Amino acid sequence: MGQIALEGMEFFAFHGFYDEEQKIGNKYGVDLYIETDLHAAAASDDLHETVNYETLYRIVLEQMKQPARLLEHIGHRVIEHVVQNFPKVKKVKVNIYKFNPPLGGICHRAMVTLEETVG
Repeated sequence: MGQIALEGMEFFAFHGFYDEEQKIGNKYGVDLYIETDLHAAAASDDLHETVNYETLYRIVLEQMKQPARLLEHIGHRVIEHVVQNFPKVKKVKVNIYKFNPPLGGICHRAMVTLEETVG
């Protein structure tokens, strides 16, 4: 087994529980971790034997473009699409965070983490 990670992806998006958040937008971050068997790719040096992280990035980008009320919902969608696109993935973990959430005080970011073991 091995891990592929995309850390610190940043997006400007229109998510949030409050209507104002969905109109104004905010900066969000995403960390994505997948676990899969990387032995074939390591031995062959063939991109088709691994999980292409450009495709992973596009999955996250597309989900960040679709407004949602909850960070949990975005994370769920990301995991669903990763598993659909890469059936050999054994585990997916995603952190979704909102920078400077509207809490009435100082908070650098609010974050949720979702993790799913496949098969």
